[in-house]
Amino acid sequence: MSYTTLYRKFRPRDFKDVKGQDHIVTTLRNQLEAGRVGHAYLFCGTRGTGKTTVAKIFAKAVNCESPTEDGPCGKCVSCRAVAAGASMNVIEIDAASNNGVENIREIREEVAYRPTEGNYKVYIIDEVHMLSIGAFNALLKTLEEPPEYVIFILATTEAHKIPVTILSRCQRHDFKRISVDVICSRLQELLKLEGAMAEEAALRYIAKAADGAMRDALSLLDQCMAFYMGQKLTYEKVLDVLGAADEEVFRTLFLQVSAQDVPGALETVERLVADGRELSQFVMDFTWHLRNLLLLHGSEDASAAIDLSAEALGRLRKDAAEASLETLIRHIRIFSELSNQMRHSSQKRVLLEVALIKLCRPQMEQDYLSLAKRVEQLEEKLAQGAIVAAPQEARAAVAEPARKNEPPKRIEAIPGDVEEAVKRWGEIASSLPGLSRNYLNKAKKTLGERGELVLEFEDSMAAGYFSREEERRQLEEAVARRIGGSVPILIREAEAGRSFEEPNVDLDQVIHMEITYED
Repeated sequence: MSYTTLYRKFRPRDFKDVKGQDHIVTTLRNQLEAGRVGHAYLFCGTRGTGKTTVAKIFAKAVNCESPTEDGPCGKCVSCRAVAAGASMNVIEIDAASNNGVENIREIREEVAYRPTEGNYKVYIIDEVHMLSIGAFNALLKTLEEPPEYVIFILATTEAHKIPVTILSRCQRHDFKRISVDVICSRLQELLKLEGAMAEEAALRYIAKAADGAMRDALSLLDQCMAFYMGQKLTYEKVLDVLGAADEEVFRTLFLQVSAQDVPGALETVERLVADGRELSQFVMDFTWHLRNLLLLHGSEDASAAIDLSAEALGRLRKDAAEASLETLIRHIRIFSELSNQMRHSSQKRVLLEVALIKLCRPQMEQDYLSLAKRVEQLEEKLAQGAIVAAPQEARAAVAEPARKNEPPKRIEAIPGDVEEAVKRWGEIASSLPGLSRNYLNKAKKTLGERGELVLEFEDSMAAGYFSREEERRQLEEAVARRIGGSVPILIREAEAGRSFEEPNVDLDQVIHMEITYED
């Protein structure tokens, strides 16, 4: 006999078996008891939360010969036929593969005929958001005024893709993500029925990895039990099967990053790869670890939102106290970006290693949080009595503080064609297209070592723009047309201009001064 997976074997057969959706179960029960059954329902929610399961239970209940307070009796001819998938009154349609107008037209033709047995014909349309616009329009009229013996149950994971005209004709029920406690309790209950054993920590990790989906939790449990057949399922065994890392690895990596220990962090990645850990899952779990640190840093009462043992929580609180808020936010930002990049990358290890080096070396980035981290590191070194060498630019500024306030130096000789070009720069810029004009109006004009006209740009994109042959040629032609001669032009970024041997003087400021030309 073939094996039946856990999520199929223990699929709820009545309302009392449905876990984590009490608000929906209570509503449907009350409608059945009061005889106030609607003609169209929309079940929304993430995968594995029970949308199709509840739809089938409801479909059995409306046709059950002996309904109970928990829904269908499960024993009558109608209930057994629905459970076996042989009922003519319950029609399941997968909209992902039956999304055309012709499929909906078949439904419109079928609803004209009363059910041969039972009270209602129930149409369960799964993934209804996959229907085409034409199919939605074909369904609209039938959905608005169906025969009294027809019920539509539409299930979807993406309610925002459904037209408003459809939404307004349905009773909407939103299925919540199932909590870790509820999933863990259900797994313990099913393990007893299976005669298997597992540690609570192992089940809680499975429940957490399921991300609110009971079906995913049962599939993961099935996978772990198959690997360790007949053995007690432990936390370490679950981590081994799922390719995950435990909390101690996250703490070790965080401390290595905090100490700027690049070799240590890369060695941790090496161990993860050697142990066969899934790096995408590791990145998500480490981001969650950082989130826990951030919560504990911001509030003492946040421990209720963190699913860890008291011992692990104590270690986490100690680490959070030693980290700054800006550092944690920066770490989360970098790893959130990394998580998105890894989805479409074949070099996940390289991306992870680069991200860890970024965390250890904030000087690689120029954003506010990275600069704040660099300042924090300098303050720590100064507090420890270390002598911190200033950058070369800063030393030069301290050596000659008065230079900032000095008036622009006179230049003894400016070539006549360069002077003419600077005087008529507005005309030259106006003769070029919009992007070139905007860039040129912001350029700083200085004199090169050999009498060239040097254009300095603060924007690297602008410097790169005029470094291209076509734009450079257009600029030189525009200058030649205005002054009647050619001028050698150099393109530089503003940062690079600091190393010029000639004084880095803005020609716009000195062009109107008295200039002495050498013979």
